[in-house]
Amino acid sequence: MPETTQDTGSTTQPDAVLWRQVAPSGSPATDFSVALLAEFVRLGVQDIVLSPGSRSQALALAAAEFERLGLLRLHVRIDERGAGFLALGLAIETGRPALVACTSGTAVANLHPAVLEAHHSVVPMILLTADRPAELRGIRSNQTTVQPGMFAGAVRLCQDVSAPDGSAGEADAAVTLAELAYRAAMGTQTANPGPVQLNLAFREPLSAAVDLAADGAVADLAVAADSARQGRPDASPTAGDAAPPLVVSSGPRTVVVAGAGAGPAAEELARSAGWPLIAEVSSGARFGPNLVVAYRDLLGDADFGGQVQRVIVFGHPTLSREIPALVQRADVETIVVAPAGLEWYNPGHRVARFARAVAVTDEAIEVAGSREARAWAGRWVMASRNILAEDTQLDAPPFGAHGMTRAEFAAMKAPVTRAILADALWRASWPHDRLVLGASRLIRELDTRVTGKKIPVHANRGLAGIDGTIATAVGIALASQAGPQPRSTGTTRLLVGDVTLLHDAGSLLIAPGETRPRLQVVVGNDGGGTIFDGLEVAATAAPTAVDRVLFTPHRVNLEALAAAYGWSYTRAATRSTLESALTAPVAEPTILEVPLAR
Repeated sequence: MPETTQDTGSTTQPDAVLWRQVAPSGSPATDFSVALLAEFVRLGVQDIVLSPGSRSQALALAAAEFERLGLLRLHVRIDERGAGFLALGLAIETGRPALVACTSGTAVANLHPAVLEAHHSVVPMILLTADRPAELRGIRSNQTTVQPGMFAGAVRLCQDVSAPDGSAGEADAAVTLAELAYRAAMGTQTANPGPVQLNLAFREPLSAAVDLAADGAVADLAVAADSARQGRPDASPTAGDAAPPLVVSSGPRTVVVAGAGAGPAAEELARSAGWPLIAEVSSGARFGPNLVVAYRDLLGDADFGGQVQRVIVFGHPTLSREIPALVQRADVETIVVAPAGLEWYNPGHRVARFARAVAVTDEAIEVAGSREARAWAGRWVMASRNILAEDTQLDAPPFGAHGMTRAEFAAMKAPVTRAILADALWRASWPHDRLVLGASRLIRELDTRVTGKKIPVHANRGLAGIDGTIATAVGIALASQAGPQPRSTGTTRLLVGDVTLLHDAGSLLIAPGETRPRLQVVVGNDGGGTIFDGLEVAATAAPTAVDRVLFTPHRVNLEALAAAYGWSYTRAATRSTLESALTAPVAEPTILEVPLAR
């Protein structure tokens, strides 16, 4: 013990086992769980998400005790799928893995969607999946299946840990196991953060009473945890191990593309080298003087996209067909930059150069100030602004302004369109807020029109699914509320379509006594999945068939749904009510329904 089935990285023995002096409880499952959680706390883990079950009760009761002592934040969810995505959101905001504990059987399988998203988005996560001991496996024992290897290559580490029996050294083994899992999840040596599975077998007695308040180790552990949690962790490899950046010259006519998760490095490169910046709305790089919003139009224009000779791609572009088409052109050189990840963005297998980081030469920076370089980027930026100016709807005055013209008054009372919703949401969000975007038509609406603004935006674009979107936003909101000011004073807004909301409605359930997220879920309700109306299938299939199997119409009363889960509810059918709802303080979980025409 432990028995390794898949391993990444290495571990070292800790200087001291903080829980060596804890007296045996009478349940080896409990003793092992206490030692394991204690080491995770010492390493800096702040959150554990729990879905209750019998086989995992030792973990659950230990977590409750750690919460009582102020050592962990405990989040209880009845649905493992939502629990996994809640952990994803917590890790996105904090940069540290959250623990996810569940019982055996289908409970583990329900974590798979969140594991896949964490894998493809390189987000750290540690799964503590309870299991039957060896003697109960393979005999059709209740709630027992093959759990080790269930997530295949989506986890950075999978350890099948035999059931503790109270033998000497098990606390030390738990400490070593926790450190190994944490390092693998953070990608400390591999530059590939992601999910980790510790499959923990437990025998009866499955738990015993846990009371650590009188133990002297609590104070020591609190000090160690505070020290480990200072600042946002860096999951990258050590400086000595990191590969040097790929250095590029001014060279050919270049554009920089920032997909989901690209971060500010893409904007910094474009600005320093004087290249046009194409930054998706969830890239973390949608700001700066070189931003080109109307890139779809320009990439299809021979005078713009047709002149591109090189493209440097950061992150994971997913919101247009024009970007992969550009990458696959035979006359375009592509460089893909990804600080972490197991897979490279490579549409059509046309990319020849990959790098963990990129830098420009001093010559390229000098050339960026030349008239020719300024003209290259300037043409893109000005053309984009002109396109947006033609498409922009009548700007609304600030809510409550006096002296409106008749046209302005009519505009404020007109029904909300997707464009109006996108613009209003973007204007209402600021750097201390968090904006989360679901996988629907609305994220593309923002991507086609909103201008540069340096605000935190997240979307689950690893697999671009609608699974767990509410749970992810709840995790981001809760973690940001617990962070330092001014971060903790902001509001998290989630923009989703109605189908995405309904798919994750169970994540609206917040257990009594738990912190309620300062979260506003903005639902663009057009009665179904209208994203399919814009796909080729809508022009070839029978309308009744499209409605039945793709559009999936519904008549759910969202106000009643909000009431059932104890959320506040507001409906905004006009521009004025929308602006008012988005600028009002958000003190509790709220659903803002915005009716949209199909």
